[in-house]
Amino acid sequence: MTVASISDLKANLSRYLRVVRRGGEVQVLDRGKPVARLVPPAANDDEGGRKRLIAKGLLRPGEGSAAAILDKPPLALPMNLSEALAKDRRDRL
Repeated sequence: MTVASISDLKANLSRYLRVVRRGGEVQVLDRGKPVARLVPPAANDDEGGRKRLIAKGLLRPGEGSAAAILDKPPLALPMNLSEALAKDRRDRL
């Protein structure tokens, strides 16, 4: 495992990311103490992470089809965007 201080990591981020892309790990130190570890993503990490968030109650899966939202007409607004922006800017003066 490669070890880097925060300042070294900032100065040589591309180099350390190459190490991670090749399957390596980089441990990040802050004043000599480990604070983070850079590792390559697992093959199916996205789905596993999603399932963990759902299990913890931090993510609620959507229901139905998002395409149905796009079938609805846009909201009718009392003024167009340019007018609203001009009014907002006038209010600030």
